[in-house]
Amino acid sequence: MKDTFHDEPDTEKGDFNHEELIATFSPAEQKKLIRRIDMRLVITLGFLYCVSLLDRTNLGAAYVAGMQGDLKMDATNNGYSITSLVFFITYTIFQIPATVIIRKIGPRLFLSGIVLFWGAVMLAFGFVPNWETMAGLRIILGALEAGLYPGSVYLLSTWYPRYELQKRNATFYLIGSMASGFGGILAYGLMQMDGLAGKAGWRWIFIIEGLLTCVLGIGSYILLVDFPEQSPKSWKFLNESEASFVIAKIQADRADASVEPFSMGRYLANCKDSKVWAYAALYMLTTTNSYSIAYFLPIILEKSMGFSVAKAQCLVAPPYVAAAIVMFVQAVYSDKWRLRGPIIAGNALMGLLGLGLLGYLDAAAPRYFGVFLATIAGKSCHN
Repeated sequence: MKDTFHDEPDTEKGDFNHEELIATFSPAEQKKLIRRIDMRLVITLGFLYCVSLLDRTNLGAAYVAGMQGDLKMDATNNGYSITSLVFFITYTIFQIPATVIIRKIGPRLFLSGIVLFWGAVMLAFGFVPNWETMAGLRIILGALEAGLYPGSVYLLSTWYPRYELQKRNATFYLIGSMASGFGGILAYGLMQMDGLAGKAGWRWIFIIEGLLTCVLGIGSYILLVDFPEQSPKSWKFLNESEASFVIAKIQADRADASVEPFSMGRYLANCKDSKVWAYAALYMLTTTNSYSIAYFLPIILEKSMGFSVAKAQCLVAPPYVAAAIVMFVQAVYSDKWRLRGPIIAGNALMGLLGLGLLGYLDAAAPRYFGVFLATIAGKSCHN
């Protein structure tokens, strides 16, 4: 089949050709093909994002499991805060080159490779002698994890039209968000290995989760697929006509399926777009809230609200489950109504209320309810 969708589209004939090619697949065939892509791409990326969030946010669970005492993290050296912070330095810096590299070497190799390497770093967390060494490893972890989220979002955008994308982003993010909740329960279970092989329970949290990450990194190399135009070569995932159908849908929707050669000038030109800075500011503000909850909620539940270690680990889960449900519902209707702004504004107001309840009340019950509102708002705005 001739790849007419790779040619520069004209205003009439090009669009007609794309629609004509799409129409060669019946609605049932289209639905079956899209479902196959969803299972292979969205679910795999979701599980990779799951271990990504699990690995970067399990410090709080390890802290209440005894890490702070063994590594001498206290108020005099701010060991926990520094260890949490340094991750984001390299995580921020390396996101920009990651989006360039993924296009050069392909998403399957790039994404599976960084997951495997950061899994090895997580394993090393279980053997650190002091918090300074852990902080150094967190710097490396940030550099490796930097490419996953932007790379995954970019890869999904090359496979789906605009108003079919949000539900896939939500599913991808939903799977990852569930890890933030159930990570506490998993950590509590792993704590019970305390003393096994002479290692503290908090060390087993890093060792087992690191092994899991390595396994998923290897498995993702088999399951992930490259960009649509490369998919017939990616373990024979799609044949030529199926790949043509996918690219024709993208071209008919937004006319950017063909890949332009990389240009640093065009890449940096995006910095002149005010919308980019607005989205960045929004993302920064919601991320600040989300990560504050992820890193400090187990500590707040134990130290400030008075729950036991077991309850503190387990009570992390319910707000994230609620956030996942609300996030997915919002994504469905956001696509259906083709509406984003009012939903984001509503989430922002919800977040303000939730943070107020959490920060300024004394009773545990309304403060915990505030955690629900703040978590739902942060996760839904991310999506």
